[in-house]
Amino acid sequence: MKSRTPRRRHPVVAAALLLGALLATGGLYAAVSSAGTADAAATVGSATAVESGKQLFLEGCSSCHGLAAQGTSSGPSLIGVGAAAVHFQMSTGRMPLATSGVQAPVKPRQYTEEEISQIAAYIASLAPGPARPTFDDLDFAKADLALGGELFRLNCSQCHQAMGQGGPLPNGAYAPSLMNATPEQIYEAMLTGPENMPVFGDGTLTPDDKRDIIAYIEALKTAPDVGGMGLGRLGPVNEGLFIWVAGLAALIAAAVWIGVKSR
Repeated sequence: MKSRTPRRRHPVVAAALLLGALLATGGLYAAVSSAGTADAAATVGSATAVESGKQLFLEGCSSCHGLAAQGTSSGPSLIGVGAAAVHFQMSTGRMPLATSGVQAPVKPRQYTEEEISQIAAYIASLAPGPARPTFDDLDFAKADLALGGELFRLNCSQCHQAMGQGGPLPNGAYAPSLMNATPEQIYEAMLTGPENMPVFGDGTLTPDDKRDIIAYIEALKTAPDVGGMGLGRLGPVNEGLFIWVAGLAALIAAAVWIGVKSR
Protein backbone atom coordinates (compact mmCIF):
# COMPACT_ATOMS: atom_id res chain seq x y z
CA MET A 1 0.00 0.00 0.00
CA LYS A 2 1.45 3.30 -1.04
CA SER A 3 1.83 6.04 1.59
CA ARG A 4 0.32 9.39 0.75
CA THR A 5 2.64 12.26 0.32
CA PRO A 6 1.35 15.36 2.17
CA ARG A 7 0.12 18.06 -0.21
CA ARG A 8 2.35 21.03 -0.09
CA ARG A 9 0.80 24.47 -0.67
CA HIS A 10 2.21 26.59 -3.36
CA PRO A 11 4.56 29.29 -2.02
CA VAL A 12 2.40 31.96 -3.70
CA VAL A 13 -0.63 30.87 -1.63
CA ALA A 14 1.31 31.11 1.61
CA ALA A 15 2.59 34.55 0.67
CA ALA A 16 -0.94 35.70 -0.20
CA LEU A 17 -2.29 34.47 3.14
CA LEU A 18 0.47 36.24 5.01
CA LEU A 19 -0.11 39.44 3.07
CA GLY A 20 -3.89 39.26 3.76
CA ALA A 21 -3.27 38.76 7.47
CA LEU A 22 -0.93 41.73 7.56
CA LEU A 23 -3.38 43.95 5.70
CA ALA A 24 -6.26 42.96 8.00
CA THR A 25 -4.17 43.62 11.10
CA GLY A 26 -2.96 46.93 9.73
CA GLY A 27 -6.48 48.01 8.75
CA LEU A 28 -7.88 47.15 12.17
CA TYR A 29 -5.07 49.01 13.89
CA ALA A 30 -5.58 52.05 11.67
CA ALA A 31 -9.33 52.11 12.38
CA VAL A 32 -8.82 51.88 16.14
CA SER A 33 -6.01 54.42 16.03
CA SER A 34 -8.00 56.92 13.95
CA ALA A 35 -11.02 56.61 16.26
CA GLY A 36 -8.80 57.19 19.27
CA THR A 37 -7.16 60.16 17.56
CA ALA A 38 -10.57 61.68 16.69
CA ASP A 39 -11.75 61.27 20.29
CA ALA A 40 -8.53 62.76 21.57
CA ALA A 41 -8.82 65.67 19.13
CA ALA A 42 -12.40 66.33 20.21
CA THR A 43 -11.35 66.25 23.87
CA VAL A 44 -8.41 68.57 23.21
CA GLY A 45 -10.65 70.90 21.17
CA SER A 46 -13.23 71.04 23.94
CA ALA A 47 -10.55 71.60 26.56
CA THR A 48 -9.02 74.35 24.42
CA ALA A 49 -12.40 76.07 24.05
CA VAL A 50 -12.99 75.92 27.80
CA GLU A 51 -9.54 77.32 28.55
CA SER A 52 -9.97 80.11 25.97
CA GLY A 53 -13.41 80.87 27.37
CA LYS A 54 -11.99 81.05 30.88
CA GLN A 55 -9.43 83.64 29.81
CA LEU A 56 -12.10 85.71 28.05
CA PHE A 57 -14.33 85.43 31.11
CA LEU A 58 -11.60 86.59 33.47
CA GLU A 59 -10.84 89.55 31.22
CA GLY A 60 -14.37 90.75 30.48
CA CYS A 61 -16.85 89.22 32.93
CA SER A 62 -15.19 88.46 36.25
CA SER A 63 -15.40 92.04 37.54
CA CYS A 64 -19.16 91.58 37.95
CA HIS A 65 -19.61 87.81 38.18
CA GLY A 66 -16.51 86.96 40.23
CA LEU A 67 -13.27 85.22 39.36
CA ALA A 68 -14.92 81.80 39.73
CA ALA A 69 -18.31 82.92 38.31
CA GLN A 70 -19.67 82.68 41.84
CA GLY A 71 -21.36 86.10 41.62
CA THR A 72 -20.77 89.40 43.40
CA SER A 73 -22.83 92.33 44.56
CA SER A 74 -22.64 93.62 40.97
CA GLY A 75 -23.70 90.44 39.18
CA PRO A 76 -25.36 87.07 39.83
CA SER A 77 -23.69 83.70 40.02
CA LEU A 78 -23.32 81.89 36.72
CA ILE A 79 -22.87 78.45 38.26
CA GLY A 80 -25.43 76.19 36.60
CA VAL A 81 -26.92 78.73 34.17
CA GLY A 82 -25.69 76.65 31.22
CA ALA A 83 -24.37 77.50 27.78
CA ALA A 84 -27.82 78.53 26.50
CA ALA A 85 -28.11 81.43 28.95
CA VAL A 86 -24.60 82.68 28.16
CA HIS A 87 -25.14 82.56 24.41
CA PHE A 88 -28.52 84.31 24.66
CA GLN A 89 -27.27 87.14 26.86
CA MET A 90 -24.07 87.75 24.90
CA SER A 91 -25.36 87.20 21.35
CA THR A 92 -28.11 89.78 21.93
CA GLY A 93 -25.61 92.26 23.37
CA ARG A 94 -27.29 92.32 26.77
CA MET A 95 -23.99 91.23 28.27
CA PRO A 96 -21.55 92.66 29.09
CA LEU A 97 -23.83 95.18 30.76
CA ALA A 98 -22.93 98.79 30.03
CA THR A 99 -24.94 100.44 32.82
CA SER A 100 -27.23 99.08 35.49
CA GLY A 101 -30.96 99.56 35.04
CA VAL A 102 -34.34 97.90 35.31
CA GLN A 103 -33.23 95.35 32.73
CA ALA A 104 -30.42 94.79 30.28
CA PRO A 105 -31.16 96.38 26.88
CA VAL A 106 -30.49 94.78 23.51
CA LYS A 107 -27.44 96.29 21.81
CA PRO A 108 -24.73 95.29 19.31
CA ARG A 109 -22.75 92.37 20.68
CA GLN A 110 -19.16 92.93 21.73
CA TYR A 111 -17.83 89.40 21.19
CA THR A 112 -17.60 87.24 18.11
CA GLU A 113 -19.65 84.06 17.79
CA GLU A 114 -16.52 81.98 18.41
CA GLU A 115 -15.65 83.92 21.57
CA ILE A 116 -19.22 83.63 22.86
CA SER A 117 -19.13 79.88 22.24
CA GLN A 118 -15.86 79.62 24.17
CA ILE A 119 -17.21 81.55 27.16
CA ALA A 120 -20.38 79.45 27.06
CA ALA A 121 -18.24 76.28 27.03
CA TYR A 122 -16.36 77.50 30.10
CA ILE A 123 -19.52 78.32 32.06
CA ALA A 124 -21.06 74.99 31.02
CA SER A 125 -17.97 73.20 32.37
CA LEU A 126 -18.55 74.61 35.87
CA ALA A 127 -21.92 72.91 36.46
CA PRO A 128 -24.76 71.32 34.46
CA GLY A 129 -27.25 73.72 32.88
CA PRO A 130 -29.42 74.21 29.79
CA ALA A 131 -27.38 73.51 26.66
CA ARG A 132 -27.63 75.44 23.41
CA PRO A 133 -30.26 74.05 21.01
CA THR A 134 -29.04 71.56 18.45
CA PHE A 135 -29.65 71.52 14.70
CA ASP A 136 -32.60 69.15 15.24
CA ASP A 137 -34.07 71.51 17.85
CA LEU A 138 -34.14 74.26 15.22
CA ASP A 139 -35.51 72.16 12.35
CA PHE A 140 -38.94 73.66 11.56
CA ALA A 141 -39.67 71.57 8.46
CA LYS A 142 -42.54 69.78 10.21
CA ALA A 143 -43.65 72.61 12.49
CA ASP A 144 -47.38 73.26 12.93
CA LEU A 145 -47.97 77.00 12.38
CA ALA A 146 -51.60 76.88 13.55
CA LEU A 147 -50.65 75.16 16.80
CA GLY A 148 -47.69 77.49 17.17
CA GLY A 149 -50.04 80.46 16.93
CA GLU A 150 -52.31 79.02 19.63
CA LEU A 151 -49.37 78.32 21.93
CA PHE A 152 -47.92 81.79 21.31
CA ARG A 153 -51.20 83.53 22.11
CA LEU A 154 -51.64 81.39 25.22
CA ASN A 155 -48.13 81.69 26.64
CA CYS A 156 -46.37 84.67 25.05
CA SER A 157 -48.76 87.33 23.74
CA GLN A 158 -49.60 88.72 27.21
CA CYS A 159 -46.11 90.23 27.32
CA HIS A 160 -44.79 90.22 23.77
CA GLN A 161 -48.11 91.38 22.22
CA ALA A 162 -50.18 89.45 19.69
CA MET A 163 -47.83 90.25 16.79
CA GLY A 164 -44.58 89.82 18.73
CA GLN A 165 -43.84 93.54 18.86
CA GLY A 166 -43.21 93.62 22.60
CA GLY A 167 -44.86 95.72 25.27
CA PRO A 168 -44.48 97.41 28.68
CA LEU A 169 -44.34 95.54 31.98
CA PRO A 170 -44.67 96.78 35.58
CA ASN A 171 -41.95 98.86 37.28
CA GLY A 172 -40.47 100.18 34.05
CA ALA A 173 -39.60 96.80 32.60
CA TYR A 174 -40.66 95.70 29.12
CA ALA A 175 -40.99 92.64 26.94
CA PRO A 176 -38.78 93.13 23.87
CA SER A 177 -39.89 92.80 20.30
CA LEU A 178 -39.25 89.38 18.79
CA MET A 179 -38.90 90.62 15.23
CA ASN A 180 -35.09 90.76 15.32
CA ALA A 181 -34.54 87.69 17.49
CA THR A 182 -33.06 84.61 15.82
CA PRO A 183 -34.69 81.18 16.23
CA GLU A 184 -31.79 80.07 18.41
CA GLN A 185 -32.16 83.09 20.70
CA ILE A 186 -35.92 82.52 21.06
CA TYR A 187 -35.36 78.84 21.88
CA GLU A 188 -32.69 79.79 24.45
CA ALA A 189 -34.97 82.39 26.01
CA MET A 190 -37.68 79.76 26.52
CA LEU A 191 -35.12 77.41 28.07
CA THR A 192 -33.56 79.94 30.44
CA GLY A 193 -36.20 82.58 31.20
CA PRO A 194 -34.14 85.80 30.99
CA GLU A 195 -35.17 89.00 32.79
CA ASN A 196 -38.91 88.86 33.63
CA MET A 197 -39.63 85.92 31.36
CA PRO A 198 -40.65 82.60 32.97
CA VAL A 199 -38.77 79.41 32.17
CA PHE A 200 -40.56 77.18 29.66
CA GLY A 201 -38.79 73.89 30.24
CA ASP A 202 -39.54 70.76 28.27
CA GLY A 203 -42.06 69.79 30.93
CA THR A 204 -44.06 72.95 30.16
CA LEU A 205 -43.44 73.31 26.43
CA THR A 206 -42.05 70.28 24.64
CA PRO A 207 -39.33 70.70 22.00
CA ASP A 208 -42.05 70.27 19.36
CA ASP A 209 -44.08 73.05 21.03
CA LYS A 210 -41.05 75.33 21.02
CA ARG A 211 -40.44 74.64 17.33
CA ASP A 212 -44.11 75.38 16.53
CA ILE A 213 -43.96 78.70 18.41
CA ILE A 214 -40.71 79.77 16.75
CA ALA A 215 -42.04 78.83 13.32
CA TYR A 216 -45.09 81.01 14.02
CA ILE A 217 -42.88 83.93 15.09
CA GLU A 218 -40.81 83.54 11.94
CA ALA A 219 -44.03 83.64 9.92
CA LEU A 220 -45.06 86.86 11.70
CA LYS A 221 -41.86 88.52 10.51
CA THR A 222 -42.89 88.19 6.88
CA ALA A 223 -46.69 88.31 7.23
CA PRO A 224 -48.36 90.96 5.03
CA ASP A 225 -50.41 93.80 6.54
CA VAL A 226 -53.92 92.70 5.59
CA GLY A 227 -56.44 95.52 5.30
CA GLY A 228 -54.11 98.47 4.83
CA MET A 229 -51.49 100.14 7.02
CA GLY A 230 -49.88 98.00 9.68
CA LEU A 231 -49.59 100.90 12.16
CA GLY A 232 -46.68 99.20 13.83
CA ARG A 233 -48.69 96.00 14.35
CA LEU A 234 -49.51 97.13 17.88
CA GLY A 235 -52.69 95.11 18.07
CA PRO A 236 -56.45 95.75 17.66
CA VAL A 237 -56.84 97.90 20.80
CA ASN A 238 -54.08 100.35 19.91
CA GLU A 239 -55.05 100.41 16.25
CA GLY A 240 -58.70 100.96 17.16
CA LEU A 241 -57.73 103.83 19.45
CA PHE A 242 -55.70 105.37 16.62
CA ILE A 243 -58.67 105.18 14.26
CA TRP A 244 -61.01 106.61 16.92
CA VAL A 245 -58.70 109.58 17.66
CA ALA A 246 -58.01 110.22 13.99
CA GLY A 247 -61.72 110.01 13.14
CA LEU A 248 -62.67 112.33 16.01
CA ALA A 249 -59.99 114.82 14.96
CA ALA A 250 -61.33 114.74 11.39
CA LEU A 251 -64.89 115.40 12.61
CA ILE A 252 -63.75 118.33 14.76
CA ALA A 253 -61.76 119.77 11.85
CA ALA A 254 -64.82 119.42 9.58
CA ALA A 255 -67.08 121.12 12.15
CA VAL A 256 -64.64 124.02 12.51
CA TRP A 257 -64.38 124.36 8.74
CA ILE A 258 -68.19 124.40 8.33
CA GLY A 259 -68.47 127.00 11.11
CA VAL A 260 -65.92 129.26 9.45
CA LYS A 261 -67.62 128.93 6.06
CA SER A 262 -71.05 129.73 7.45
CA ARG A 263 -70.00 133.14 8.78
